[in-house]
Amino acid sequence: MSSSVVTPAGLLRGLRPDWLNDPRVWRTEILAGLVVALALIPEAISFSIIAGVDPAVGLFASFTMAVVISVVGGRRAMISAATGAVALVIAPLNREHGLGYLIAAVILAGIIQIVLGALGVAKLMRFVPRSVMVGFVNALAILIFMAQVPEMHDVPWPVYPLVIGGLALMVLFPRITRAVPAPLVSIVILTVITVAAGIAVPTVGDKGELPSSLPVPGLPDVPPTLDTLTTIAPYAFAMALVGLMESLMTAKLVDEITDTHSSKTRESIGQGIANIVTGFFGGMGGCAMIGQTMINVKVSGARTRLSTFLAGSFLMVLCIVFGPLVSDIPMAALVAVMVMVSFATFDWHSIAPGTLRRMPAGEIAVMAVTVVVVVATGNLAIGVVVGSVTAMVIFARRVARFARVTAVTDPDGTTVVYSVTGELFFASSNDLVGQFDYTDAPDRIVIDLSAAHIWDASSVAALDAVETKYKQRGRTVEIIGLNDPSADLHARLTGELTSH
Repeated sequence: MSSSVVTPAGLLRGLRPDWLNDPRVWRTEILAGLVVALALIPEAISFSIIAGVDPAVGLFASFTMAVVISVVGGRRAMISAATGAVALVIAPLNREHGLGYLIAAVILAGIIQIVLGALGVAKLMRFVPRSVMVGFVNALAILIFMAQVPEMHDVPWPVYPLVIGGLALMVLFPRITRAVPAPLVSIVILTVITVAAGIAVPTVGDKGELPSSLPVPGLPDVPPTLDTLTTIAPYAFAMALVGLMESLMTAKLVDEITDTHSSKTRESIGQGIANIVTGFFGGMGGCAMIGQTMINVKVSGARTRLSTFLAGSFLMVLCIVFGPLVSDIPMAALVAVMVMVSFATFDWHSIAPGTLRRMPAGEIAVMAVTVVVVVATGNLAIGVVVGSVTAMVIFARRVARFARVTAVTDPDGTTVVYSVTGELFFASSNDLVGQFDYTDAPDRIVIDLSAAHIWDASSVAALDAVETKYKQRGRTVEIIGLNDPSADLHARLTGELTSH
């Protein structure tokens, strides 16, 4: 008879995730985190400029957001950091009232996000149609590409061959090996070339000075008054909504890419916690970064929280320890990476002629509206809202056409049965009243709703109007065939919706 002894080390190994025991996963996650960290530096500095704050404020935000969300977030491998959308929202507050008010707004936005997450706002994502999602992804790819155009305008001529060379490396190197991410190889090779040859091109250091020490926690320098609260509340609420929208859309996109599920409620609450921590460390706040997430997940193949944690950690290490070296990275290398990301992100299948021929016109319209609004406003959240509303309007118009009324008169001519088929709601019920014949009606009217469903008060009001018209002519009306939910709604509202 044999017995096995479980050692503490064996027990600990059993409790660890499987990926911790796989060196290949470790290598992928570490290298992905490094690539993302390199790409985050110029982005964070650029967003700091948009917000009107020191570059360190954006870099600190990217560090704390990534590290915190790697622990408390609901979507593994997703990158959160300082973003352009958040910078645009809070820039007027910083310009008019100063950095202290901006930091206070970031903390309040985090609190609002936690509350919204606890209330289940993430469940609203189920109402975002696939056509909006496709439009969102394509618009994102266009925005990523457009953001690189200024980096290629009015620059020394060597920038162009460097960008082309970087793209070529990222296309060809994976054919040799995928052990090392192609973007990292491209960045290293282009940096070595420009430094060794003394080529004068724009570099990361030209974007702004990198911080030389870790952020220190503290309270925002604002008076704790009601006036302060009323000043920051509108900006905080806008930041909370924009941040949640972008984060949840990004999480949904990563779900589809990785064929896995994530907790959107946990992600919402996690974004709030990350913003609160970021505010107390003097950062400008942020949300999920779709471009960097695509680098991490789609280009580098990361799948765990480790890559997210290391992206934030490497960011500070690169700034503090390797600041002079990082400052020499040519912007052309990072532009090439982001251009490749934009091409990889775009859903080319969605605009293929064969797809467009098979796709309903309404779906194409929704996708196009989403893309146009996002590109025109530069705001992904606005595009998603407008696209979703457009999809709902098109859907309502389509469904409304299916509500039909057919009449069958008894042979003796004393009764007519009207069979109503379809979904009865505000769009379809508007035409309901006009589909009945009130002039030559027999004494008894039966309205059969066995093949229909009542969804709202508009439908009940329409049925009441039909009954009233018949009763004014001395006819009796009977409604039959209601299913239980429809019968309950009709019983509660009939006769209560008009004052006469």
